[in-house]
Amino acid sequence: MTTFILVHGAWHGGWCFDRVAALLRDAGHDVLAPDLPGMGGSEEELARVTLQGWADFVADLCRAAPSQPVVLAGHSRGGIVISQAAEAAPEAVGALVYICAMMLPDGMSRASFRASEPANAAYDGFVSPTAGGHGSLITGEAPETLFAQRSPPDAAAAAMSRLVAEPEGPRLTALSLSPGRWGSIPRTYVECTDDRVIPLASQRRMQALCPGTRRLTLAADHSPFLSRPHELAACLIASTPETPGGAPA
Repeated sequence: MTTFILVHGAWHGGWCFDRVAALLRDAGHDVLAPDLPGMGGSEEELARVTLQGWADFVADLCRAAPSQPVVLAGHSRGGIVISQAAEAAPEAVGALVYICAMMLPDGMSRASFRASEPANAAYDGFVSPTAGGHGSLITGEAPETLFAQRSPPDAAAAAMSRLVAEPEGPRLTALSLSPGRWGSIPRTYVECTDDRVIPLASQRRMQALCPGTRRLTLAADHSPFLSRPHELAACLIASTPETPGGAPA
């Protein structure tokens, strides 16, 4: 039995992993998929959110998990959270899994990485600042065409209706990682070939920035927990320290 801790990405909540979590539990594993503190909060609550605060929250969950070390997985923006959490509690983390996620090296922020990338006009068209500027929202018609174009339409539309305000602070914060802590933990990157939010070229660039990461590939959109839940669960199981083999592409 393994404990999986699944960290959601921007604008989402732990609910996005419901189908994958059920599959992992059916296979005999424990699963935690928390909502990160401050998500969807007021301007004051959004302003108080920090990357280190999120990392400490997740690190505490890892230390308290029923079986250790845990497999700590993050989707999209969740990647920077699991990296910083692993730096805080490397003794409690047996493996890291980045699900089309921000896997960045020491000293780089989500914002600085994006600034060095080609513009993504489709993505930019759906992202708007909150009224006070301490967060962002997904606005516009049919964001599922960007986030979940390969997912079942009803499930994709339902997911988009649950998106909430995302704090701005964590994406502006540079990661503080060390080879002996974060760098000592086995890493797997689950790349999604049809991702319109973080294109495959960007995912491959992050893998190059963090050498030594194992790659698994899914023919999926940015929401593999909706479009390929069985395959994503298999990738997670294949990433456990006891299961060194591959997973279906």
